[in-house]
Order: sequence, then structure tokens, then C-alpha cells
Amino acid sequence: MQQLQSDDVIWRNARLATMVADDPTPYGLKAQHAIVVRGDTILAVIAESDIPAAHCHCIDLAGRLVTPGLIDCHTHLVFGGDRAAEWEQRLNGVSYQTLSAQGGGINASVAATRNSSAESLLELAQPRLQRLMNEGVTTLEIKSGYGLNAEAEEKMLWVVRQLGLNNPIDISPTLLAAHAVPAEYRDDPDGYIRLVCEQIMPELWRKALFEAVDVFCEHVGFTLAQSERVFQAATALGIPVKGHVEQLSHLGGAALVSRYNGLSADHIEYLDNAGIQAMVQSDTVAVLLPGAFYFLQERQRPPVEQLRQSGVPMAVATDYNPGTSPFASLHLAMNMACVQFGLTPEEAWAGVTRHAAQALGRGATHGQLKAGFVADFIVWDAQYPVEMVYEPGRNPLYQRVFRGKRV
Repeated sequence: MQQLQSDDVIWRNARLATMVADDPTPYGLKAQHAIVVRGDTILAVIAESDIPAAHCHCIDLAGRLVTPGLIDCHTHLVFGGDRAAEWEQRLNGVSYQTLSAQGGGINASVAATRNSSAESLLELAQPRLQRLMNEGVTTLEIKSGYGLNAEAEEKMLWVVRQLGLNNPIDISPTLLAAHAVPAEYRDDPDGYIRLVCEQIMPELWRKALFEAVDVFCEHVGFTLAQSERVFQAATALGIPVKGHVEQLSHLGGAALVSRYNGLSADHIEYLDNAGIQAMVQSDTVAVLLPGAFYFLQERQRPPVEQLRQSGVPMAVATDYNPGTSPFASLHLAMNMACVQFGLTPEEAWAGVTRHAAQALGRGATHGQLKAGFVADFIVWDAQYPVEMVYEPGRNPLYQRVFRGKRV
């Protein structure tokens, strides 16, 4: 370890769940250890007995548990309105087709978002974001996709940027203009894809408003060919891609994402062996979204055992959105991933730390307590990481540290 400087900080007397990938100990757990922080970076992780005598600031954590900051790698946090009344109607027997014909479904969210000012969207999104931060989230992905035209998509991404500027959190913005066919293009979905590829994507990329491009490849979204056109246009601009794929049926979307070396394939309930092998070759992360599975009362589970056996990294995310997963709780998503999908608690923790970081292209800097990584970590009034998975209604967060600063 380098010689300590006076403004370094030692977070000592802690139980560390480092989540380091090559540590054979469950959770990378290390009792009686310390984290040495310089600026916004972890300088070293050392045993308590190895803390050098130095004139720098020490913070005694009294044996508390410390984990990496949580990472929610798939959300739709910015939108206008809500769909609670629509959900109630569905539970009372009104069909989705009837609701859609009445302007419900995603069209309702698009209309509400288009009709909302940027300031209003920002005001609505802030408490949603706060709930996630209160659970220990330090890195968050937020997608556009409820605008579906150049002006409204830009408005959404401006709000995403403001959330990042206004809060102690690292936000990864994603362009999801290919989320659905807007009403004005109902009879010309190819024309809308052309608009996304030729206008919306390049213009908003030039304005540096997003980091990656997503697409909803599904029978109720876009075809495989239309999705590939989006990926081709993104690749030509040097933009990383990811995809909502194999959620409701098998179209081969995961294999398509992998062909373009996509960061992640998300949902994947109908993923097949060919798709898994393609993901292995491209090192694409499987993002599991149990909230939508639960809320939609689906029955087809993602092939977790095959993903596990093939070594595909599995991330876990909230998929927070107004229509299919209105849950701003990553702890709940972790619990659901274990109960509904069969992940172990340790796999769920990897899914919201190092694997989620990989799904956002941040695998070399986020999601582990390791020298050289950003100093984002959470101090818990807890003994073991399983506690946050086992009892999602209880939040033992004691201290949230973002880029080396207590917040």
C-alpha cells in the first residue's frame, strides 16, 4: 500500500462483504478489516491489524457490515402520471385489449409524459430516486422510452441528467426510443424505426444525453429485423447496446444482442440454449427482472440453472416502471429473485453489485470493495448480507458513502 496522506480516510473495525469476484469466501466476507479511501477511490482493503500508524482520519464502524453500494441496472424511473387505476380495472376483469383501445397501457404513460413539463417530471422522479438511495443504491440506470419522439425523449433524458446533478448518485442514462410504436406511427412501424435511427438517436447522442441504446424486441414491441436496424445504427455511432428480449416469447433477441456484443440481455424468461451460448461468447450479462414477472403473474421463469452452469453473469434489477413493475425497492427485487427464480442470496448480492456494474459497462470500477474501485459503499446495522434479502421490509442502512463522502 502507498504511504498514507493526511487527507486519506480509514474506515476501520468493520465486517466487509467485498463481493470480489475471485474471492472463494462467500460474499468475499472479511471480519476485522478496514477500507482506506483517498479522494473518491479505494486505496486499499487491509486487515485491522495492518492499519499503519498515520496522521489521517479514522472512522470506527464498531463491527458493522460494509458492502459495495447497490447498483440498479434497469429502471424506467422518469415518466408522467401513473397507472394505478388501470391496474385496478384489470384486477376487476377489464381486458388489456379493452384498456389499450381506451388509450391505456404504455400509450397512457406516453401521453402523460409528453404532456408533462420537464420540471414536473423531475419533481415526480425525485422521490422515486430517493427511495432507492435510501436502500443503499449508489449507481442507477434510467431509460427514456415514454416520449417516443425527438422532443419528448430529449426532455426525459434532460430530467435524467438533472437527477444525477442534484443527487449523490451515479446515473447511467439509456436511450429507449424503440420502446413501442407511437400512436402516430401505428400503421408505419418501419417509419418510426427510421426516425429513431436517422434522427432521434444521432441527435441526442451528439448532445451526450445517453450512454447506451436499448430496444424492446418482442411481438408487442419490435421485430428482430427492426431491432437489428437500431443496433446497426448504434454500432455505426460507437454506442453500446442492450435489449429487452425474450420476455413474453422467444424471438432470438438475446442472440441478436450478443451478436452486437451487447452489455446485457434483460428479462429473458424465454431464453433458449442457443441464446445462452451466444451470451457466453459475447460476455453479455443476463439481467433478471422478477418484479415484472410477479406483477404480470407470469409462469415462464428464466433458465437460471442453465445460466449458472454456463457461467453467464446474472444481474438483478427493479425494472421500476408504472405499468409492470411499480417497485422502487432493490431489496424486494433481490428477495423475489431468490424466491421466484431460485437465486442464492449470494447470487442476488452479486446481481446488484459486480454483475450489475458489468451490465452498465462499469465492471472495472464499480460493484466491489477493491483497490482502485470507486469508494461507493454502504454501512449496515447488520451481521450478514443475507439479512437485506431475507427481510426486504426492514432497512438496516446505517451510512451511505458515495465517492468517499458520507451522505
